[in-house]
Amino acid sequence: MSIYLQFTNLKQVMKYGKANSYLMILQILTLSTIAISCKDAEKAINREAEIIEISKVIDSCIGWFRNKDFELSFSTVAHDSNFIEVHPSDRIVRGFDQFKKNSEIFKHPDFQYVRHEIKELTINLSRSGEVGWFYCVLNDINTWKGQPANWENTRWTGVLEKRDGQWVIVQQHFSFASE
Repeated sequence: MSIYLQFTNLKQVMKYGKANSYLMILQILTLSTIAISCKDAEKAINREAEIIEISKVIDSCIGWFRNKDFELSFSTVAHDSNFIEVHPSDRIVRGFDQFKKNSEIFKHPDFQYVRHEIKELTINLSRSGEVGWFYCVLNDINTWKGQPANWENTRWTGVLEKRDGQWVIVQQHFSFASE
């Protein structure tokens, strides 16, 4: 009975020209709901695909040395003064310019890549899908003038940010476990 009365009241309202106002409000609410739903759908991210992309950046951050592909190396880190890299020693690299300058040693013909291995890689992604962080154990095996120059069982952590559609490392920290 109440549904019939509401319908009857709607008919009466329409007769007096107020229905247009109610219908306009209903349309605005409907369109707003659809717009919000579409916006949320655009924000939906494929978490698995993003984690795969992050893992590629992590691997490339070390693997670039196989072919001494400096462009690949530079593409893995943020190109600004906020980039930070902490080494197992007391050395801290601050900013992309210092990172690039420190990379010069790898051009030396006596510094040779042997292999690298990333174990126990754990990657997390923020709810927004724009920040990721990771932990792994790194074996970075190289030679310097024919002698081993390795980082073995090195704990490696870092934070990445998605900038202009590309994942870049904004902070990373390497450490050796104490015995």
